[in-house]
Amino acid sequence: MNILEALCLVLLALGAGGQALAGMPCAGPQRLCASMDTNTSAHAPVALAMLDPAIQPRRAKPPTNEPAPPPPPSSPPIRIALLLPLRSSTLAPAAEAVRAGFMAGMARDGTGFKADVVATGDAPRDVLDAYARAAVASDVIVGPLARSAVAALADSDAVTRPTVALSMPEDRAAVPRGMLVAGLSIEDEARQVAEWAAREHPHGRALILTGGAAWAQRAAGAFEARWTELGHTDQRFPVPSGAAGKAAMGELKQRLEIDPPDLLFAALDSAALRPVRAVAGAAIPCYGGGTANPGRTAEPGAPDFDGVRLLDLPWIVRPDHPAVMVYPRPLDTDQPLDMDRLYALGIDAFRVARELALRDGAPFGIDGVTGRLDVSPGPGGRLRLQRREAAVVVHAGAFEPVDRER
Repeated sequence: MNILEALCLVLLALGAGGQALAGMPCAGPQRLCASMDTNTSAHAPVALAMLDPAIQPRRAKPPTNEPAPPPPPSSPPIRIALLLPLRSSTLAPAAEAVRAGFMAGMARDGTGFKADVVATGDAPRDVLDAYARAAVASDVIVGPLARSAVAALADSDAVTRPTVALSMPEDRAAVPRGMLVAGLSIEDEARQVAEWAAREHPHGRALILTGGAAWAQRAAGAFEARWTELGHTDQRFPVPSGAAGKAAMGELKQRLEIDPPDLLFAALDSAALRPVRAVAGAAIPCYGGGTANPGRTAEPGAPDFDGVRLLDLPWIVRPDHPAVMVYPRPLDTDQPLDMDRLYALGIDAFRVARELALRDGAPFGIDGVTGRLDVSPGPGGRLRLQRREAAVVVHAGAFEPVDRER
């Protein structure tokens, strides 16, 4: 199909409520053949822009770093389906945190939009069926949340709407056209920490401290790969839990005294990092991601984490940042940091979906609560999202920004 033929199809879709597209063959496993006139047909280009850049409408676009203006008051609302595992026995709390954040973002920035929350369970078939139903009545879809569900959707050919996935799909290097991955990635975070450490220690040797959990192994592997790629050397030191962990601290102390590295990377949570700091002290710079953040467990003035360099979401470590302060905090102020992060993800998920809907596939940037978000074309013309988190140093239980521009 050439560009002129494609433009004709768009004009027919706009003029006839999408009837020109209703007869397209059903290749997907869900047999998604519903007529486009069941959707908000005035916004049909939203569904087409990411899926085929050749037929994007030609119109003036707002500057990359400025929010797109809301749709005209006379136009029907742009519909977003929020696909979350609210019926899952294990993921419901996480899904609820995302939902609350999404609604907080929409309450502030959602003029001209309408959200429909679509509850699913855990089973991939349940998620795919719910996605197919949501695609009929929505312009943009946000979700799924579980990595396995995102992988199942990526493996299908069911992506017929611009889709903001909330997790990194398992073992996937690429996702379908139309899917933008906005999930929080521990691997991306670890790679950013490696780049930060390399800037501060251009000839440094790193000792990677890692626990046995799968997420710790992934973080350590991502840091090591990027650190090596940047021309540096490293070694690993396992930090087991329980009694074995206490014995390992003696071995670690001896090792640091005999051959001290230039820096430590902690692929650990804050509980495992605390005894490491007691052994290593503050003389050797220590870097970590959000999992190492002591959060509310770091008492003001406590020396355990003083000097630790952390990369985390602005929502967590920069609550006074202007881009963060404008959104309300969760009602449960004592919820775990991971739930706070999911709430923040919900806010930015709405903002990303909003820009996708209004920009017709053009690149854009957001000063988000989960970091600086830049959406731009990647391999094969597919849009990709890059997140740059906030760098801070812990001092007397508080977070001091390293780079205020993030």
